[in-house]
Amino acid sequence: MHQREKPSPERIRRAREDSPKIRDRDLAAQLGISEAELFAAHCGFGTVRIQPRVNDVLTGLEAVGEVMALTRNASAVHEKIGIYDKVFTGKHHAMVLGNDIDLRIFPNLWAHGFAVETRDGGEIHRSLQFFDAAGEAVHKVHLRPFSNLYAYQKLTDELQSSNQEPIVSVKGRSAENDARIPDQAATVDDLREHWSRLTDVHQFFGMLKALNLSRRQAVRMVGQDYAWLLDNAAVSAMFHRAAEDEMPIMCFVGNRGCIQIHSGPIKSVKQIGPCINVLDETFHLHLRAHHIREVWAVRKPTRDGHVTSLEAYGANGKMIIQFFGTRKEGEPERHDWRLLAENLPRIPRSTAA
Repeated sequence: MHQREKPSPERIRRAREDSPKIRDRDLAAQLGISEAELFAAHCGFGTVRIQPRVNDVLTGLEAVGEVMALTRNASAVHEKIGIYDKVFTGKHHAMVLGNDIDLRIFPNLWAHGFAVETRDGGEIHRSLQFFDAAGEAVHKVHLRPFSNLYAYQKLTDELQSSNQEPIVSVKGRSAENDARIPDQAATVDDLREHWSRLTDVHQFFGMLKALNLSRRQAVRMVGQDYAWLLDNAAVSAMFHRAAEDEMPIMCFVGNRGCIQIHSGPIKSVKQIGPCINVLDETFHLHLRAHHIREVWAVRKPTRDGHVTSLEAYGANGKMIIQFFGTRKEGEPERHDWRLLAENLPRIPRSTAA
């Protein structure tokens, strides 16, 4: 099959000039390139390539002050306003545990970085944009009116790459679909035995890895005492009920390189076209509800009693977004959250695909 030739950096820049209002991700898709290639084409034109040294980025951002942190996947965008504090660095895992910005980061998957400056009339917008090896966004940091520009400039100077070519090499990614169970995957009995012995929600990923199962495969297999299928409208219903009751929730959106978490109540929930939006003062969420193919309520045992999550999956079997009731380690699950999760509209197992 003939592969479409990618546009030159000059063509990419012209496309941006011709369509200044279109979102970066959408413009890149129209041009048949990744977002990383879109930004690379602007090196020397308001964009500077920086080294994606995650630990240095996180510690440097502490001095920048208030910013907007953005983590997304193809179906959900999670935005939090706050400061990068309580930073814990590491080679394979890093964390930000601030009151507002709460991140779980996998540094090895951050491959490309750019410091971006754009103008909108007399206003200048500055951001740091980071991408994986396929050129897909893993995390973005947008400066705010009261951000410390001196600390930001110091950080970008320290991270500036010697390579400022207007092109970047990205790796293709095979289609991800985990609907099929591998030949060597665990049996239902294996899964239920391991599941019943969980004592912490953080053990769940290790269990899946040991049993050679994806998350969606596990929830489909384990049985209705641990996981049950919900109507897709359950996500919208949960948002509205949580907002009405001022119920604090945890909302997780992630990709291969970063997971971003909101903890607390939500207030302003708006449906705009196919999207569910939370438009609060320090938290914005944009969820493409029409991308959701399955919603599951999932119950996991812990030392503090079982906890219940709400998990939405896309057509490729990957999780789009996940919710819990807000709780601290060592505390039991909130009764109001459990009651809400257990009373969302279910789909009988016999009708599930």
